[in-house]
Parts: sequence; C-alpha cells; structure tokens
Amino acid sequence: MDKAYAAINHVLVSLINEIWELEEKAIITEEFKDLTNNDMHVIEAVGTGDGRNMSSIARKLNITVGSLTTAMNSLVNKKYVERRRSEEDRRVVFVKLTPKGIKAYKHHEDYHRQMTQAVVDKLDETEMPVLLKTLDALSEFFDGYRRQKES
Repeated sequence: MDKAYAAINHVLVSLINEIWELEEKAIITEEFKDLTNNDMHVIEAVGTGDGRNMSSIARKLNITVGSLTTAMNSLVNKKYVERRRSEEDRRVVFVKLTPKGIKAYKHHEDYHRQMTQAVVDKLDETEMPVLLKTLDALSEFFDGYRRQKES
C-alpha cells in the first residue's frame, strides 16, 4: 500500500502544480496577455449573466470584498468588466462582463472543456463513478482544510 500511496501523492501534487502552470500558459494568449490567471478566475466568477453583486462574487472566490475590489479595479480599467450601483441600494455594486470580458470567459471555459473532455474520453461508464467519488473526496478535503484554516 505504501507504493500506491506514494504514487497517488506524487500524481496529486504534480497535477495541482501542472494545472496551475499549464492553465496560465493555455489561457493567457496574445489576445489576453493583459490578464493574469487570477483575473481569468475573477472573470469566471462574474459569469456571463446580467451581472452579480460584489459580495456574491467574493464568496464564490473565497476572498474578501476588499481583495475583489482591487482585482475589479484592474479589470474595469482593462475593459473586461463594468460596474453599476444598485438603484435600490447605492451601497450594492453589480459587476457585469463587457463583450471583451465575455470573449475571455469563453476562451477560459473552452480550456476547461478540453481538459475535462480529455479525461472523460479515457473512461468507460464503469470508471466514471469512481472518478467522481475520488474528485468529491478531494474537494471535501480542500473545503474542510480551508474551513479549518479560517477558524
């Protein structure tokens, strides 16, 4: 079991590092060279709908509204997002992707689709539940670890 444990540990650590590094290389193309990997994840959290308030975006990213404000200032200046204040409550700020932001969002989404499809294509229908169970366990670990560090 020690060899299997070591192999799983190696694969997990390598994958996490590779995903972060390769995602940046894949999504930060010449067209989007003014964005960082973090910018792309903020764009992803904003989504392509009619706009979201800053608090909900910050919660989705597990960051403070203050940290998000810094990132949003940069994205507004680069013309990827636009802000507007709520008519009902001027303290509430809504953020929406511009056409340029939607293009970046779709570019990032396509990378994730390719990554997921590459994995799914290698599995038969009996292997899919095992992968889902494994990824759920990993997600639960990250979620629990985050909550532990926050308390």
